[in-house]
Amino acid sequence: MNKKILVTGGHGFLGTHLIRKLKDRGYKNIFTPTSEEYDLREKESIARLLNITKPDTIIHLAARVGGIGANMKYPGKFFYENLIMGVELIEQARLQNIEKFVAIGTVCAYPKFTPVPFKEENLWNGYPEETNAPYGLAKKMLLVQSQAYRQQYNFNSVFLLPVNLYGPGDSFDLENSHVIPALIRKFFEAKRDNKTKVVLWGTGNASREFLYVEDCAEAIILAAEKYNKSDPVNIGSGFEIKIKDLAEKISDIIKFKGKIIWDRSKPDGQPRRSLDTTRAKKEFGFEAKTSFDTGLRKTIEWYKKIIEKTGESKI
Repeated sequence: MNKKILVTGGHGFLGTHLIRKLKDRGYKNIFTPTSEEYDLREKESIARLLNITKPDTIIHLAARVGGIGANMKYPGKFFYENLIMGVELIEQARLQNIEKFVAIGTVCAYPKFTPVPFKEENLWNGYPEETNAPYGLAKKMLLVQSQAYRQQYNFNSVFLLPVNLYGPGDSFDLENSHVIPALIRKFFEAKRDNKTKVVLWGTGNASREFLYVEDCAEAIILAAEKYNKSDPVNIGSGFEIKIKDLAEKISDIIKFKGKIIWDRSKPDGQPRRSLDTTRAKKEFGFEAKTSFDTGLRKTIEWYKKIIEKTGESKI
């Protein structure tokens, strides 16, 4: 518990939950730099950060993220910033003899057409879904770097592949948010404004697996404490749902009475996403504990409270 832990992205959605869990576990020396203090795209800034904090372990959460719309609008930015942050962090960590590096990848790294459930050994069997390929490939390069550095330098870096996350504290900005917060906000605003319909992207036939953010934070801590191998590890819940069914479930919880219209001119994204999480359980004992219905209701209740308190729906 006396280890010095540096968490990049520690003030973000996943980061705030991770920091809370680390503190609850008894960790005392936790550093959470902000992007205003240290620009992780610049190696000099990273070197300065590591010189000052001298961490034993780095957990790299910081990322440029967004939904399908944001990925399509900013493919270059998503590729460059995610790649350069990770590559420079791992290199500087190696140069400064950091004991362990935990890199957080993404389910978007998997090929567009991957047999379900996705197994880690299928990661290289094709090209990612086009709308978020630049982001997914940038993240996947950190796995290549992690494995290469372990082989050449004996650098202890591990790579985790979380599925889509959701929960309290997520971004509800429609341009940058992922599917669950985007749907919650759309149905909430439609009900508030007495609208008769909500228009959603795609066909609704794509499916996704979702992991409650607190469960993901637990998985990261377990991996940081117990896992020390090159093989990537899926982090998921084992629960898959079609976007159409998800939209109806959220609509029912919010009590929106209007129609759901699907704009088929918009992309669905990857047809299916569901992970095989056998390796996570075997290697460091991780299993998701939060049921989807429980996590979804907690997320919606949190959003309602924030809206009631601030009067703002974009959070």
